[in-house]
Amino acid sequence: MKTTLTVFFKEVKENLRDRRTLTSALLFGPLIGPIFFVMIMNVVITRELNKADQPIKVPVIGAQYAPNMIDALKQQGLVPQPAMTDPEVAVRNQDADVVLRIPQNFGKSWRKGETSQVELIYDSSQRDTGSSVDRLRRMLETYGRHQGAMRLVARGLSPAMMAPVSVDERDQSTPQSRAGQLFAIMPYFFVLTIFMGGMYLAIDLTAGERERQSLEPLFANPVPRWKILLGKLGAICVFSLASLLISVIAFGVCGKFVPTERLGMMINLGPSFAMQVLLIMLPLVMLLASLQTLVAAFAKSYREAQTYLSILMMVPALPSVLLSVMPVKVVNWMYYVPLLSQQVGITQLLRGEQLTAVQISHCVVTGLVVALFATLVTAWVYRSERLAISA
Repeated sequence: MKTTLTVFFKEVKENLRDRRTLTSALLFGPLIGPIFFVMIMNVVITRELNKADQPIKVPVIGAQYAPNMIDALKQQGLVPQPAMTDPEVAVRNQDADVVLRIPQNFGKSWRKGETSQVELIYDSSQRDTGSSVDRLRRMLETYGRHQGAMRLVARGLSPAMMAPVSVDERDQSTPQSRAGQLFAIMPYFFVLTIFMGGMYLAIDLTAGERERQSLEPLFANPVPRWKILLGKLGAICVFSLASLLISVIAFGVCGKFVPTERLGMMINLGPSFAMQVLLIMLPLVMLLASLQTLVAAFAKSYREAQTYLSILMMVPALPSVLLSVMPVKVVNWMYYVPLLSQQVGITQLLRGEQLTAVQISHCVVTGLVVALFATLVTAWVYRSERLAISA
C-alpha cells in the first residue's frame, strides 16, 4: 500500500504541474461541452421562437387570383412578398424558405364550390424552412376549414358534419420529460469528459514514460508491478473524477441559461441529479482509466498512444448514437451493461424519473466488476518485459 500511495502522490503532483494535462482534464474537457451545448441551444431556441412570434414573409405568385384568401392570411400574420420568376430556383438557392403559388383558375373553381388548389414550393432538405412551411400550411388549413364551414352554413347544414370524429388528445408528457428529450445528448458529454480527463495522463504515465526511458528504471525497483499500476490508475481516476465533477457543476449552472420555460419545459440539474450522476458514473471512471492504460501500454511513443486512444474514444459514443437513432423501451437488463446503463440511467434522471436503489446498484456493481476485469488484464500486460524495455 505504501508503494501504491507513493506512486499515486508522485504522479498527481507531477501532472498538476503539466499545463497540457490540466488544460485537458480540468478546463477543456469538462467545460467545452456545457458551454457549447448551452450556446447552441440558446441560439437555436431563441431563433425559432423569434421566427414564430414575427410575421412570416412569403413570396406569393398569383395573389390577384385569390384576394380574399390573401386578406385572411394577412390577418394570421402573413406578409406577402413580390412574385418570383423562377420559384424553384429561388427555393434551392435559399432566397426564400417557401413560395405560395396560386393558379389562374383558382377563382373559377372557388365559385363552382369545387376544391381550389394552391402550391407550396419549398426544399425540405433545408433546415431553416421547416418552421416557415409549417406556419404557412397551418394558415391555409385554418382558412380552408373556416370557408368549408361557411359553405355548409350557406346550404343550411351544420359545420359539425365536417368532423364526424372528434379527437381529444391527452399528452402524458411532463415539462421535465420533454426537456429530457432536448438534453438527451448530455450523457455522452459526461462520458467524453471522463475520457478526456484521464486520456493525456494515461498516455504520459505509460507511453510517455516509455518514450522518455523512465519506465524501465521504475520497474527495476524490487516492488510488484501491480502496485505501481494501482498508483498510476489512482492518479488517472482522480483527474477523471475531478473533470466529471466540474462538468456536472458546469451543466447545472449553464442549464439555467437555456430558455426551456419558453418551450413549456423544465430541467432540474440540481444537487440530487449531480450526486446520482457521480455515483453511477464512478465505475466508468475506473473502467476507462484501465482501458486507456491498457491501450497506451501497446504504444511505443506518445504520438502513437494518442492515435490508439483517439480510436478508443469512439467506443463510448456507441450507446448514445444507437439510442438516438433506435429509441427503445428501457428494461431492467440495460442496467447490467456498462456504458449503456449510464446512458439509460442519466436519461431517466433528465426526464424527471427516479432511479430505484436496485437499478443504481446494478449499474454500479456490474460496472465495477467489468472495471476490475479490465484492471486485471492491464496488470497482466504490465508484467511483460517488453513493456519495461524502452523503445
